[in-house]
Amino acid sequence: MKRIALLPEGSVSHEAVVQLLGDEQVELVYHKLISDVFLSTVHGKTDYSVIPIENTIEGSVSLHMDWLVNEVDIPMQIEWVYPSIQNLIGDREEFISESGDVDFTRIQQILSHPVAMAQCQQFIRKYAPQAELVNAGSTTEAVGIVKANPGQGLAAIGTTLGAATHKLDILAEKVTDHDNNYTRFILIGQEGLSKVPQPVKQMKTSVLVTLPEDFAGALHQVLATFAWRRLNLSRIESRPTKKKLGSYYFYIDVLESVDSVLLTAAIEEIEALGCQVRVLGSYPSYTYQQLISEVQ
Repeated sequence: MKRIALLPEGSVSHEAVVQLLGDEQVELVYHKLISDVFLSTVHGKTDYSVIPIENTIEGSVSLHMDWLVNEVDIPMQIEWVYPSIQNLIGDREEFISESGDVDFTRIQQILSHPVAMAQCQQFIRKYAPQAELVNAGSTTEAVGIVKANPGQGLAAIGTTLGAATHKLDILAEKVTDHDNNYTRFILIGQEGLSKVPQPVKQMKTSVLVTLPEDFAGALHQVLATFAWRRLNLSRIESRPTKKKLGSYYFYIDVLESVDSVLLTAAIEEIEALGCQVRVLGSYPSYTYQQLISEVQ
């Protein structure tokens, strides 16, 4: 049985991997910190790790991207998109008013992961502006803290699964600022999954390009190698190499398999320009709608 490392039980990562794998028999291994999720697979304790790397509202999860590039060398095997539906969670009896409704003004602190917290600012400002905002390692950790500290005016932002895991109430449903709040997840591991949702409608390849320091116009020429071959790029992002100030690499997602003649030729041309190219993975990519259709 394959073992998969991910953030704690009840997190969005947990909901997302259940959506991806359905009833496939795997063992889920939960970790409090994303660094432990990565290292679990690096050290061979698990076969795969589930990593959230991009959100509709907040953009790239920079810490996770830096781990993928600078700390580990494990290929991406699959990516999928899952809706980040956040709720306000707590003990309803603690905040109930005389009218029987939840009185949000009684909340002293709201805990959550910083990314989830940032997705719910409009709700917080409108209903609980007095609450102190406290960061936690994950949404599930935040819910667990609330569960462990009853009667102190604590609430958490987290998932429906997180509330059920810790046997707490949902004080307000769907408190995110936008309805189109989705998170992009990747599964990293040394080998591909034996079973993936069918059909595979889109392949994607992620590459890391480091430009030569003394080559004016290098980025333009790199992008031109994709453009004249009509290779679509779904993402390009610069990140510091952490070697010296002003030194950057470019993370590029290409909507093509690395095995295609066109992409192989493009990579060879980029390397001929004196650039360093590292393929982070070539993998099937799924939208949430595709996964829902597969289940149905």
